Amino acid sequence: MIVGVVAGAAVVAVLVVIGLFKMMWRVAEPNEALVISGSKHRTEGLEEGMGFRIVTGRGTLVLPGVQAVRKMSLDLNETELHVDCVTHQGIPLKVRGVVIFKVGDDFVSIANAARRFLDQQKLMSERVHNVFAGHLRSIVGGLTVEDMIRDREKLTGQTRAACGTEMEKLGLIVDSLQIHEIEDPTGYIQNLAMPHAAAVQRDARIAQAEANRLATEAEQQSYARMAEATRDSEILQAGYQAERDKAGAKSRQAGPLADAAARQEVVVQETRVAELEAHRREQQLQADVRKPADAKAYEKRTLAEGERDARISAAQAKAKETELASAAEATRVKAAAGAEAEATKARGAAAATATRATGEAEAAAAQARGLAEAEATKAQGLAEAEAIKARAAALAENQEAVVAQQLAENWPEIVKAGASAFGSVDNMVVLNGADGMADMLAKALTMGGTGLGLARQLLSSMNQNGQNANGTSSSLNGSVPPPPQRVPVDTDKG
Repeated sequence: MIVGVVAGAAVVAVLVVIGLFKMMWRVAEPNEALVISGSKHRTEGLEEGMGFRIVTGRGTLVLPGVQAVRKMSLDLNETELHVDCVTHQGIPLKVRGVVIFKVGDDFVSIANAARRFLDQQKLMSERVHNVFAGHLRSIVGGLTVEDMIRDREKLTGQTRAACGTEMEKLGLIVDSLQIHEIEDPTGYIQNLAMPHAAAVQRDARIAQAEANRLATEAEQQSYARMAEATRDSEILQAGYQAERDKAGAKSRQAGPLADAAARQEVVVQETRVAELEAHRREQQLQADVRKPADAKAYEKRTLAEGERDARISAAQAKAKETELASAAEATRVKAAAGAEAEATKARGAAAATATRATGEAEAAAAQARGLAEAEATKAQGLAEAEAIKARAAALAENQEAVVAQQLAENWPEIVKAGASAFGSVDNMVVLNGADGMADMLAKALTMGGTGLGLARQLLSSMNQNGQNANGTSSSLNGSVPPPPQRVPVDTDKG
């Protein structure tokens, strides 16, 4: 009996303990935070002595009657924005958008939100609307309508940045901010769009007109191809009909054409026979007449060419012989001139040596010779005076004989002076053999004998002076010319 009572008491005690534990144990759901107040607690990341404790995602013990437990929702919240704004240009607009926000997951954000919205969580959307409306009006006031239309992301970013600090103080974070619509009660945006709409409408009309033109061209090309196909079909039909007509006419004319072809073949064969006969006669004429005549003409032409070549060869040989003889003669003359020059040089050297040898002897005999010459000069002067008188008388009586005598005395020098014209000749070609050489020497002698004419002119002048002497005595004293002097000839020139 006692055992049963004890066992029952133990069971009751266990049940009581379980009931108390269940009453004291609180678990935070994933989308909520437990705010436990009633004693001093220190939460990580919060200031010390805050007066409440925050629990998220786990369970905790709560003392009933000592501590109070309340829940803070971490779900998303949404608030619509209907804000009347005025732009920088003074144009009124109505901005429509939506803000999606929630309480931050960190303890600081939960603590800030708990202090402000723990008992007023339903008014959270209204408070957020007021915050965004104020900042949105301020930002729109600094923008133009064109900026808001062309860059809505700029408007959204500036709004979120402006509201970030205040939302952080409220313990809230903005997950999304979207500007849905910008209403224009004055029609300004519509007026902005009208030029573009007109341009688009214009382009649409142009595109439609271009499409109509292309369609019309395609239709016309299709009609043209249809007409072309019809024309080709009719041409083919006409061609086929012409071929049928031609075939019928040909079949009707087959008989006459066959007769004409047979006659034509006969004429062709007869013409061929006549051509063969004419060709045979031509070949016979070639063999009987033309070939013998060509052979004779070839023989005569060959003989004439042989004689001509023989004459040309003989003339070339004779010219070569003459050229060789001339070259040999020129070489001989050149060699003789060289030998003469060497001999002259040797004679000059010998004469210089003899002169040096006899110089001293002549110097020794100069004094004696001077004395003898003085005496001889006197005697010679008297003899020359007598000789001049005799020569003058002889010239008066027989001029030709005296001139001939003087020419005979000086003939070697005259001939040598005429031959000096060939001294500078290296090669000489004589075209007429020995006769040509004699001719050339005669001309040279004639050139060298020009002194004869000069002598004769001198004698004629002397005759005139002699006639004058017959009348006056002065011609005998000083007008008689002296005897002709011998002209020295330089033999070194060869």
